[in-house]
Amino acid sequence: MKILIIAVGTKMPKWVQEGFKEYQKRMPSNIQLLIKEIEPDKRSGKGGDEKSKEKEAKDIIAAIPKKAYIVALDERGNQYTSLELSKRFAAWQNVGSDIVLIVGGPNGLTDELRNMANELWSLSKLTLPHPLVRIFLAETIYRAWSIDMNLPYHRA
Repeated sequence: MKILIIAVGTKMPKWVQEGFKEYQKRMPSNIQLLIKEIEPDKRSGKGGDEKSKEKEAKDIIAAIPKKAYIVALDERGNQYTSLELSKRFAAWQNVGSDIVLIVGGPNGLTDELRNMANELWSLSKLTLPHPLVRIFLAETIYRAWSIDMNLPYHRA
């Protein structure tokens, strides 16, 4: 199974890359945690935010593998406890296709992307910095897997 995080943003600081890699290497060999970075569109004056969001959406859609199960990270999505997420993770494993997690840019996702998604997931009611989201997401996925496997990583 592959879990592909498609995230708007490039040129992440070294600590972000190292943090992501730490959880990436903890995953078992049968579950690949991957990241595909999307170049953010340059913001330009009046009406530029919506145009940028649409350009980024096109690039995200182009990066989604065929037949993938799509989970869009969005403030409108469901929030989960770690135990609830472990159950979602188990369900994702039974889908039979790769899982794609979409992290939009500073202006969020288009309606088109939200409508394409099989589900929406909200990490928090807080606004999180995009670099931190990558590490947070990788750790959260590792924690969900470890709970599902009854490993001692998670303490209730």
